Amino acid sequence: MQLRYSFRMYPDATQQAALVRAFGCARVVFNDAVRAREDARKAGQPFPTAGQLSTRLITEAKRTAARSWLGEVSAVVLQQSLRDAESAYRKFFESLKGKRKGRKAGAPRFKSRKDARQPIRFTANARWSITGSGRLKLPKIGAVKVKWSRTLPSTPTSVTVVKDAAGRFFASFVIDTDPAADAMRMPESDRISGIDLGLIHFAVLSDGTKIDSPRFLRRAEKKLKNAQKELSRKQKGSKNRAKARLKVARAHAGVADARREFLPHARLRSRGGTPIQLSTRLISENQGIVVEDLSVAGLARTRLAKSVHDAGWSSFIGMLAYKAERYGRTLVKIGRFTPTSQTCSTCGVKDGPKPLGVREWTCSACGTVHDRDTNAAINVKTAAGLAVSACGAPVRPEPVLAQREETGSHGFPDWLLCHVASQ
Repeated sequence: MQLRYSFRMYPDATQQAALVRAFGCARVVFNDAVRAREDARKAGQPFPTAGQLSTRLITEAKRTAARSWLGEVSAVVLQQSLRDAESAYRKFFESLKGKRKGRKAGAPRFKSRKDARQPIRFTANARWSITGSGRLKLPKIGAVKVKWSRTLPSTPTSVTVVKDAAGRFFASFVIDTDPAADAMRMPESDRISGIDLGLIHFAVLSDGTKIDSPRFLRRAEKKLKNAQKELSRKQKGSKNRAKARLKVARAHAGVADARREFLPHARLRSRGGTPIQLSTRLISENQGIVVEDLSVAGLARTRLAKSVHDAGWSSFIGMLAYKAERYGRTLVKIGRFTPTSQTCSTCGVKDGPKPLGVREWTCSACGTVHDRDTNAAINVKTAAGLAVSACGAPVRPEPVLAQREETGSHGFPDWLLCHVASQ
């Protein structure tokens, strides 16, 4: 499988100007490719091929006065921009035909120099390299200083240079990994863990462990409010407004970076008292991990919208998914309408929905006192129906037919809002 390793870059003034020039040239080539296809569509003609676009928009365009500045950047950057346009159209057509999973992809749109993210990509044939002093040498840009936060496990196949809305530069490397070799590094385990995601506690494990929710956006709201207020008072088109916009972007980037750092690095205490990363611990200590398939988009339309987005559940589950695939573990998602907060994990009796303020409840059948979140995490684990085979691999029981009342469309019941907890 392929992974991305991202590192902060610190180009000097000359290198920043060269990078901005490369961003602009790649953007122009992409827009020219979209315009050429749109013109062909309106004229009822077949779309030009990638080879025809490369000849017309790059090779021949460099010889004209209007596009002669395309020769100032690496040709690989321009070719990769054409490939991006080709890939965008392919995803669009696959989405129209129903061959693409997930959200439907829209038709490619023109890029703007005001876009928050400006990327360019260098493949191996661009002859970029990492110098002995640790700098990233890029064609027609120079040797750029990079802050290496960790070691690359293997030789990268490509590097993407990105400028974000806050004006920061990053180098993103694509690394090919061997899942079989990675799985050998993981210790053998026969454990299965259920995870209940919430708002008061970011995650509660079926063994009773709780991880508090940091609420990064809530804590930074005052700073964001003041920065946005200063921006709204600046005259449009002025330099002061550009500075205020950059200040707002940096404030939002700080929140996003803190959340991105927390999700894989939320720390627990091991038996010896040593801090261990949450996602790494879950993958390392469990052969199977069970989570709920929550509809984050649906919950984001409720009164809990801001807290739901601030929690970052989808990103965390995505991290678990790729780590499970990489290290040979199993990640199972149970149905979002499973009443994990209503069911007694001891006797299995469904005790009905409960208000948000009820954090503990007593089962009416067996009298067991339950912590709401811990009970839900245990039910999440049980609902998956996983068992561990003799070789340590999780297996499922035989599927059963759904009952008649389980079919049909559902709204968002009260227990689901109760389950994600109050703000």
